[in-house]
Amino acid sequence: MLKYILLGFLNYQPATGYELKQRMDSSTTHFWHAKLSQIYITLKALEEDGSLTSTLEAQADRPDKRIYTITPQGQADLHQWLAQPEMALSPKKETLVLKLFFSAQLDPQAILTQLRLQRELHNQQLAYYRDVSPQIIQQAADDFPMLAKDAALWEATRRFGEKYEALYVSWLDETIQLVEGQFH
Repeated sequence: MLKYILLGFLNYQPATGYELKQRMDSSTTHFWHAKLSQIYITLKALEEDGSLTSTLEAQADRPDKRIYTITPQGQADLHQWLAQPEMALSPKKETLVLKLFFSAQLDPQAILTQLRLQRELHNQQLAYYRDVSPQIIQQAADDFPMLAKDAALWEATRRFGEKYEALYVSWLDETIQLVEGQFH
């Protein structure tokens, strides 16, 4: 999947591995993330298979930087992947839900502490989606009018994040009430 994230960003404009990591950290990390080392390994593999090329750019006070550019082959691969319908649900891994599943024998206060901490974290993420993320998308749309369709879909993914976090907070509130009512 990382392959397609990198090809997607490079389809907008050439970038270094570090720049790609920064772009991921401000956008796709909310639903797909990677470490910088994974990014560089994947970039190397994509270059070897002809999906992208790279050039070295000399810098005066720093080491040379490698700039990656998507190739027509990489664009074709990206577009083919984007066009393929998803035929199954994505598997989910929710550590808190897993812990909760086995937590009945714990002290109720320990359960409540975890639930309340997660509620605070999800509320913070919800606030980010509501307050910060729309401005970032709007600024990108204003700066690059040719990306208006992209910005509309970025907004759709932002709304998914906002709705997901609101649902998660609601579920946490219900679960806190359950534990407070049945475990005391």
